[in-house]
Amino acid sequence: MINRVLDHLEEWLIATFMAVATLVIFLAVIHRYSSGVPWLWGIMQQIHITWAQELCIYLFIWMAKFGAAYGVRTGIHVGVDVVVNHVSERKRRFFVVFGLLAGAFFTAMIAILGARFVYYIYYTGQVSPDLEMPMWIIYLAIPLGSSLMCYRFLQVAWKFHRTGELPKHEVAHVEGIGLLEQKRAT
Repeated sequence: MINRVLDHLEEWLIATFMAVATLVIFLAVIHRYSSGVPWLWGIMQQIHITWAQELCIYLFIWMAKFGAAYGVRTGIHVGVDVVVNHVSERKRRFFVVFGLLAGAFFTAMIAILGARFVYYIYYTGQVSPDLEMPMWIIYLAIPLGSSLMCYRFLQVAWKFHRTGELPKHEVAHVEGIGLLEQKRAT
């Protein structure tokens, strides 16, 4: 139950960050090139979006941190397994578990160090240049995203230990397309 909620939250956050960043970039481009349209230029002069680039950078950072955790969960995270796939099954299991636990350890360390960094930044009172948002909120992506990624590494390692299966991503598979084809057939 908790994993299902976490899965949906993770996907929702990634999609929301991506959609908001796309919308902000679109509005910034319209704003930039509206000077050639007289009736639109009057409206656009009243709107100041100097913060758009900064907001998009922060949204993409948050999206990347949660997207990396999503990649571990679904099997689309980059991994080098050429050597591992050419050894005996016993050695392969060892290397896979070792790699997953090493990933969990690394992301746990990043989460801990990131949390300490956020703690110290909180007390400095720093704010971002254009948005004037507290920097500790922006940097919170590091411990939150890394903690989720650590959890996903441990989740995949546990499933692999029990079943011997790793998440596999089919390059040609698009989620939801199969449901559309089933509805058309009926």
